[in-house]
Amino acid sequence: MLFFGLLLILTLALGAASALGLPGLPAWRDRMRVAMTAGLLFIGVDHLATPERYLPMMPPLLPAPQALVLFTGLCEIAGAIGLLVQRTRRLAGIMLAVYFVCVFPANIYVAVSGGSIAGMPASGWYYWVRLLFQPLAIWWALYVSAARGAGLGMHKAN
Repeated sequence: MLFFGLLLILTLALGAASALGLPGLPAWRDRMRVAMTAGLLFIGVDHLATPERYLPMMPPLLPAPQALVLFTGLCEIAGAIGLLVQRTRRLAGIMLAVYFVCVFPANIYVAVSGGSIAGMPASGWYYWVRLLFQPLAIWWALYVSAARGAGLGMHKAN
């Protein structure tokens, strides 16, 4: 949920800066995209720098857990960069949505097994609540990349 806190804080900070007249990103979608990019870069680099933190999230049936953790970090970084480039933005959003679906079983595993991850709350409820945010990550990636246009009161980007 740290990821979602980061998304919200950065998006609102960019909106506040714009409201104060500072030059910046004119549209909420753009602000949300920058926030997701920053969040993915932060988390992706953390996967590469401290993979041992993420190993307890890996279900035992998956092969090469260390390699998978490193791969997920690279996916997050690649998705973040893809969101910044207009030509790759839509594909990046779609691939990030697929990525968030693919990592969901690891989040379920942690909640069901009662695991605890270094740097995250030790309370079991945290891991269950965290599952509820996964659809938000999927929607956010699709929305900020314009892969998901109208709906939920949102307008398709130009």
